[in-house]
Parts: sequence; C-alpha cells; structure tokens
Amino acid sequence: MTTATLSERPAAAATAAVGRPNPTQIGTIVWLSSELMFFGALFAMFFTLRSSVPDTFADGQAHFTHGFALLNITILVLSSVTCQMGVFMAEGRLGKKVFPPRKRRTGSIFNIAGWGAIEWFVLTFLMGAFFISGQAFEYTELIHKGVTLSSSPFGSIFYLATGFHGLHVLGGLVTFLLVMVRLWSAKKFTQHEQISVICLSYYWHFVDVVWIGLFFIVYMLDPMMTAISPDHVVPVSFDWTIF
Repeated sequence: MTTATLSERPAAAATAAVGRPNPTQIGTIVWLSSELMFFGALFAMFFTLRSSVPDTFADGQAHFTHGFALLNITILVLSSVTCQMGVFMAEGRLGKKVFPPRKRRTGSIFNIAGWGAIEWFVLTFLMGAFFISGQAFEYTELIHKGVTLSSSPFGSIFYLATGFHGLHVLGGLVTFLLVMVRLWSAKKFTQHEQISVICLSYYWHFVDVVWIGLFFIVYMLDPMMTAISPDHVVPVSFDWTIF
C-alpha cells in the first residue's frame, strides 16, 4: 500500500506541472499591467491640464490634420492583425485548421496563404516603421506651426504622451528584429520560439490598444464634442486632409 501511494505522487505532480501557465507569459502580462498604469497617469495629466487651460488645448489641436492621424492609426491597428497571423503560424493553428508550426514561407512570396511567422512579422515591422515615420512627420509639421514641447501645457502633454508611446513602438520594432533573427537561426522550432512570439504579440497588441485610447482622447474627443455642442469648452474642428 505504501509503495503504491508513493509511486502515484510524482504522477500527480507531473499532471499539475503540465497545466501550469508559462512564467514568461505571466511576467509579460504583469509588466504590461504596470505600463498601463503609467499611461493611465498620462491620461489623467492630459485631462487635468485640459480642464485648467482649455484655450491652449484648443489652439494646439487647431493644427491637427485628422485625416493623416486616421491613416496612421489604421496602419498601426492593421499591424496587430498581421502580428497575430504570425502567432498563428508559429502555433500551427488558424481557426479550426491545425498544421505544423511554420516559421518561413512555403512557395512563392506572393502566395500569402503560404507565409510563415517571419513573413508576417516582416510585414508588421514595416507597418510599425510607417507609423513611426508618420509620427515623426507630424511632429515636424507641428513644430513648424509653433507647437513645441515648451510652447504651452498642451504641447508638453501632447509630446510627452505620444512620445512615450512612440518609444514603446520603437522598442517593439527592435524586438521584432531580434525575434525574427532568432526564428531564422533556430534549427528547430520549439516551444521557446513559440513563447517569444506570443509574448511579443502581447506587447504589440498593448501598444496598439494604448494608441487607440490616445487617438480618441487627443485627436477625436474635442472635435466630436464641438460637433455636438458648438459651445464646447475646447472648440476644435475636424480637418480630414491627409497632407
């Protein structure tokens, strides 16, 4: 009886270990939660300054080109789709379809259905690079119009919030390069590569969600409120031109 009991315990422990969440994924989620609190503080700062000096916010937002901002956020949001496609290829599943994990394409590069994780990540990297280039272009235009970091409270919080987000996007692009090099050089596609791909996708989706919040609050909120009520405290009109 004693021997049988002792022999069963390792099996039970092994079963519990199989269902245990991956520590790297949990650590990534916890870290992103702390980053979310950081951006929450920036949102709070934005609304505090906006309520204190609404005139400077109206003046600053008057220089926005909402059409270009909409184009930029569309590219970034779509990059989340391409990033997730790379995850599906790394995991070897797409919906109900299950297949061997695919790190590189099979067939022609023009056959998108045959793309692997690397091809989808290259496309995601290019879309992220386009977003950063667009943000740099917007900064240049605003600076030429007199909206700088020290020009007003609006300029300070605008560059602080969007700039920190831009740094996060740059960090994501560097990580994409590192993960792609790891996938390319790996002789075998193991769980370690899959976990790195999944954790990177967590980060990239987080960056996209934060920008959706920033886009709505910084670019869209006051023009929408002005369209509803012309007497809005921060009167701003939409400018749907792209360039």
